[in-house]
Amino acid sequence: MHIIESLQWRYATKKFDATKKLTSEQIEVLKNAFSLTATSFGLQPIKLVVIENKEIRESLVEHSFNQRQVADASHLLVICIQDDFTTEDIEKYFSLVKDVRQTPDEILNPFKDYLVDTFSSKTKEDMHTSFKNQAYIALGNLLNVCAVEKIDSCPMEGFNPEKYDEVLDLKSHNLKSALILPVGHRAEDDFMKDLKKVRKPLDKSIIEIK
Repeated sequence: MHIIESLQWRYATKKFDATKKLTSEQIEVLKNAFSLTATSFGLQPIKLVVIENKEIRESLVEHSFNQRQVADASHLLVICIQDDFTTEDIEKYFSLVKDVRQTPDEILNPFKDYLVDTFSSKTKEDMHTSFKNQAYIALGNLLNVCAVEKIDSCPMEGFNPEKYDEVLDLKSHNLKSALILPVGHRAEDDFMKDLKKVRKPLDKSIIEIK
């Protein structure tokens, strides 16, 4: 039941203690958790930008509907999706698979050709939709890891992606911002800190088919 207790402890932190910082070890855990997130076909069309720089985070507050969590948290995590995705990206993925697993080409090539054919028929908009869905999977994974590691967090869609892309120069990295996650330590005077969780009873949110 440890994970359930951790999820009970977690909440969307509205006010962070700006004087407290996460350790480098905690940040490494989050980076590795992001890397280990499941993605479609294992292609990892998402990247994580980890921002500690206070000045940059302050500049992003106005592009986050003035939500102070962005600046007051220890770090700001920006989950990004790849903008252009090409056959070369698929080739690089299968080259990595071959290096790591020593899988022969005769096994890899049919699947590689299938993915090349599949992605060549997708529009850029279709790919962006798929990539953003995968960004949400990464966000959920990070939220759970934060809960287990007793790292406070606040998942946020309320920001201006275009302005984030501009401030962080994401275009030069072939990226577009999708979701943000301030992480750190809750403030003692956060009004949400001690409120009970409000959730529907299990029999109202789960259907069991036996």
